[in-house]
Amino acid sequence: MRRQSNRFTMIFLLMLSFFIFLNGCSTINRLLSGEEEEVDVEELMTDGMSQLERGSYTAAIETFTKVKDRYPYSKFAITAEMKVADALYQTEEYDRAQEAYDEFEKLHPKHKEIPYIIYQKGMCQFMQMTTKDREQVHTVKAKEEFERLISRFPKDVYADRARKNLRKCLIFLAEHEIHVGHFYFKKGFYRAALARYTYALENYPDLGHYSEALEYISQCKEKLATEKGLEEAKKSRWPFSIWR
Repeated sequence: MRRQSNRFTMIFLLMLSFFIFLNGCSTINRLLSGEEEEVDVEELMTDGMSQLERGSYTAAIETFTKVKDRYPYSKFAITAEMKVADALYQTEEYDRAQEAYDEFEKLHPKHKEIPYIIYQKGMCQFMQMTTKDREQVHTVKAKEEFERLISRFPKDVYADRARKNLRKCLIFLAEHEIHVGHFYFKKGFYRAALARYTYALENYPDLGHYSEALEYISQCKEKLATEKGLEEAKKSRWPFSIWR
């Protein structure tokens, strides 16, 4: 009787082991095939996109970063990289967004979204442009990115947007040159002022500053001519002043 009970126990254990083995193989196969990974990463991407649309940018950054870090070989990883940059841009962390867009372009130079990436790099600088009385570092960088986009992808929809913003950059730069010219003019540094007005006239034509620049160029030349005349007159009288 005990023998028969032991046999049933062994049969049951063998069947249970076989079932566990089959179930384990199925799980391993699913892991190897990436099915569970795909489910997880798709859920994360869905969450991230939803957070981005709702304006929960910090949460979106965290979610897309998880996709990048946990599933670097997933088909969603590249999109996640771009979305991290987009979310940073939306939070007005323009320097960090710029770095993220830079990294994307370096890693995926042939990607179809490169026109968009270059445009966004320009916008990261464009959004930090300052008033005409300040140095125009961001304006120059924005101008360079927009020009690069237009040169490489002239027919792309983002090139059209870049052209509009490029004009604004040029207007900013022209206003800055005129402003600095006025500063030198008021201080009596007419040669320095003349250089600024001339530069604005030659490099930023047809932006609404032509007449103003031309007028001040004329005034600078008059002032410089007067100064030169006074200097020459002073020199011509100099020998006679010694004998007096």
